[in-house]
Formats: sequence, C-alpha cells, structure tokens
Amino acid sequence: MSTVLVTSPATPAEAAAHFAGRLAFEADVSDVHADLEARVAGLVVVDSRSVESWDQGHIPGALHLPTARIAERARDLVPHDAVVVTYCWGPGCNGATRAALAFARLGYRVKEMIGGYEYWVREGFPVDSAGGRRKTDADPLAAPVSAVACGC
Repeated sequence: MSTVLVTSPATPAEAAAHFAGRLAFEADVSDVHADLEARVAGLVVVDSRSVESWDQGHIPGALHLPTARIAERARDLVPHDAVVVTYCWGPGCNGATRAALAFARLGYRVKEMIGGYEYWVREGFPVDSAGGRRKTDADPLAAPVSAVACGC
C-alpha cells in the first residue's frame, strides 16, 4: 500500500485553489530579493524581530518593526496602500506569521516571506548589520551556487 496515497490527492480544481491561495499569502526570498533589486514601488519589507536580532543582521532596505509594536507604529511608518512582506528568523519561527496577522488586522495587504532571514542568508543575499554590509556564499542545499536564482 502506498504511504503517499493513503490519503487521496485533492481534485485538480481543489489543488489549484489551494496553491493559488498559498501564493497569495507567501513570497520566497528569491522573489523578495528580485523585487528589492528592481526597486518595485509600494513594497515594504518588514523585519519583525528584536533589536538584537536586527543588529546581528537584516535585509538591506527592510523596515525594523517588531511584532509587538506593529499595532501602535505601522500607520506612522508604512503607507496604507503598500504591500507588506514580513519576515522573522526562519522556518522554525512563526514570528513573520504573527507580524503578517497584525498588519492584516490593520487593513494592510500582506505576504509572509517563507524561509525568513535564515534562507535569505543561505541563498547568499547581502545583509546589513551593526558592523556594515556583508554577503556569504550560497548554501548548496538551499540555492544554486553558480546561478542567481533557482529558475523555478
């Protein structure tokens, strides 16, 4: 008996709705990087981590707004018509999800950056820190080492 098929797959229509829904709520680090490089208007990337985490390293151009401060500060810092992309540490952390929820409750259009800061670094994109800008080599388990993007 198949372990995969013990639960029947969704119909193609159900699968299309599910995967389209995920893309409406999520963006990956490569796409966020590409949009930041292209200076896409109306996109605000928000780092929802602590000051100590921000100082350790963050995405260049990101806005630092810890989750606990979103309700009180978002309206002053983020245009209401912006598309907000939230991130936190990585896949083992739901901080970006909580931050995205806080923005959605304030009426913002929002996506969560899957992979978070961890995968930003693992894909070899630059980071800013209290010590300046740095870049590491791409992790071959997370990104192609000889290409700009995975091509997916």
